[in-house]
Amino acid sequence: MFNKSLRENKISAAILTVIRLYLGYAWFTAGFHKITGGFDASGFLKNAVANPVKGPDGNMVYGWYVNFLESFALPNIDVFNFIVPWGETLIGLGLLLGCLTTAAMLFGLVMNFSFFLAGTVSHNPTDIFLGFIILTAGYNAGRYGLDRWVVPFIRKTAKTYIGKDKAKAAA
Repeated sequence: MFNKSLRENKISAAILTVIRLYLGYAWFTAGFHKITGGFDASGFLKNAVANPVKGPDGNMVYGWYVNFLESFALPNIDVFNFIVPWGETLIGLGLLLGCLTTAAMLFGLVMNFSFFLAGTVSHNPTDIFLGFIILTAGYNAGRYGLDRWVVPFIRKTAKTYIGKDKAKAAA
């Protein structure tokens, strides 16, 4: 019942728009400041490796993630220095405009969890909670945004191409 209301109700769409704009502004400003102010993730990543998240027993909790940071992220720091600020900015832009909202939120959640696994709590739990609400709402979260036109266009275009592929396969 709640899920249906969240995904279809116009009042829910209005509330989701407020949440979407809040998250979009936070993502956009975080990314934009990194782009314009210079950004280097190496210090953050080195700290995450040196001070991993530990459980109550003192043992590392996310050893696999520390291994990922150490063996992949740090050696490819230039890629991450590009992806993080531009990713944050584009996630924010997608949420602010309500364009490809669910995709933007999915990538936002991936980034939130990445920060969380590296040991940064900050506002990540709140962002993750609100992000899952947006993701669960699907199209309705972008109803009062560009998704109103973009999603039907993508569906129509995809249906056209799928129909052509099926016709070719049948021939």
